[in-house]
Order: sequence, then C-alpha cells, then structure tokens
Amino acid sequence: MNAHEIDYKLYGEEMQYVEIELDLQEGVVAEAGSFMMMDNGIKMETIFGDGSNKNQGFLGSILGAGKRILTGESLFMTAFYNNLSGKRKVSFASPYPGKIIPIDLTEFGGKFICQKDAFLCAAKGVSIGIEFSKRLGRGLFGGEGFIMQKLEGDGMAFVHAGGTMAKKVLQVGETLRVDTGCIVGFTQTVDYDIEFIGGIKNTIFGGEGLFFAKLQGPGTVYIQSLPFSRLAGRVLASAPQGGGKQKGEGSILGGLGDLLDGDNKF
Repeated sequence: MNAHEIDYKLYGEEMQYVEIELDLQEGVVAEAGSFMMMDNGIKMETIFGDGSNKNQGFLGSILGAGKRILTGESLFMTAFYNNLSGKRKVSFASPYPGKIIPIDLTEFGGKFICQKDAFLCAAKGVSIGIEFSKRLGRGLFGGEGFIMQKLEGDGMAFVHAGGTMAKKVLQVGETLRVDTGCIVGFTQTVDYDIEFIGGIKNTIFGGEGLFFAKLQGPGTVYIQSLPFSRLAGRVLASAPQGGGKQKGEGSILGGLGDLLDGDNKF
C-alpha cells in the first residue's frame, strides 16, 4: 500500500482547520461534512468507503462502505484530487472546539486505532476500517463499544480531539488510567482494557462512572480533555426544559437579572 505523499499546515488554536497541499494527481479523502474550502483545479468526487487499494472492485467498495456503517459513519466519503499542474490546496475544519492531530502512520507501524468519530481526513490510499474489541468487558463498559476505527497504511491521517490534547508515550509495562470517554486513539502495541473503580463511595458518589480505561504500554496514547459527549451533556443540562426557566435563574431579580447580565433572548 502506497498512500499519496501530502503536505499540510494547521491553522488556529481552539477551532482548527488543516490545509492540505496536493501536487498533480495527488488526492485526499475526508469525512462528509468536514470540507472547508479548496483552490481552483481541485476535483471533488463522492466515493463508497475510503477508496483505498484494499477496496478494489465493486464488491470491495461495498464491503468498505459496510464497515463504515458499523462505526456509525456515512456510506460515502469525499475524495479531492488535484487535476492541474502545480500545487493546489484544500482545507478541512474540525467539527467542534479542540485540536487536529496529524498521524504519520509510518511512525506507528502502519496502524492507528481511534474512537469512532475521531477521523477527519487522510491521504488517498490510507484504509479507514474497523477494529473489533475481543474483550467483553471493554466492549460493554469501555465507552467506545465493541467497535473502534482503524487507520492503516503508510500515509498521513488527521484525527480530531475535543478540548486540549495530551500525548502520552508509555514504556513497556507502564499503565495509564483514563476516563473512558477521553480516549482519542492509540497505537496497535498498546493493551486496552477496562478496570472497575472500586469502593462503594467511589462507585455511588464519585460521579466518574463505574470504570476506568486501562492503557498499558509500550505505545503512544492520545487523550482529549473535553469529549464531545461531555460537552453536549452539559449544554443539554443547562438548556431550558419544557418551557421553564433557565438554569441559574433563581435570583430575586428574575427577568431584570437577564437584562443586567446581557443574557437577553430574542
């Protein structure tokens, strides 16, 4: 497998986008909806699956698309090609506040495992597949279910993490315990399992769930500080329910308080 050799540049801090520079006949594949802008001369094509060499032929394309359904993604991906001489640029934006992480698959033995919604885009030729969990506990309680995404090949791929990203390089036997929703991805050499928190008070009143994710080296792990599920949960918890008052509207000023603090609703 030989993926296209692409150049890139990241822009922004909290709401990042990645600009991919394509030479003649080079291409990049991306999740539907992540496109931001492109130069004249870039051709866009909707494809089944990831369009990698592993999915040659009609049957291969169907199987590749079917794997994406299992991860909760669309049947289709979008490929962008430079059909003119010279360099052309195409950009892709992150879906919510966080960081875009460039992953050079050649540095990780040609394989990287990530959460289902982390993938943003990759060089044409990178295979975007699925990774089944072989452990019952991890599949039931690991936060990511039995299926994660698997990126394979020898090119560049880009994944997205919410909030601030932490990169941890684990040595042989070194263990890291993580909130199950905070995992972005890890290399194939990392052993991933779940661990019961333990203790009645911790379990009932700790507010951190029942399980940790246990990651054991050697290998590299990427952790996000703000999973989208956590962000969405806080937004929903603060939203008015059933036409009632907003959260935090219990002051004696009532509506006048909204005028004073600038939280006006139109």
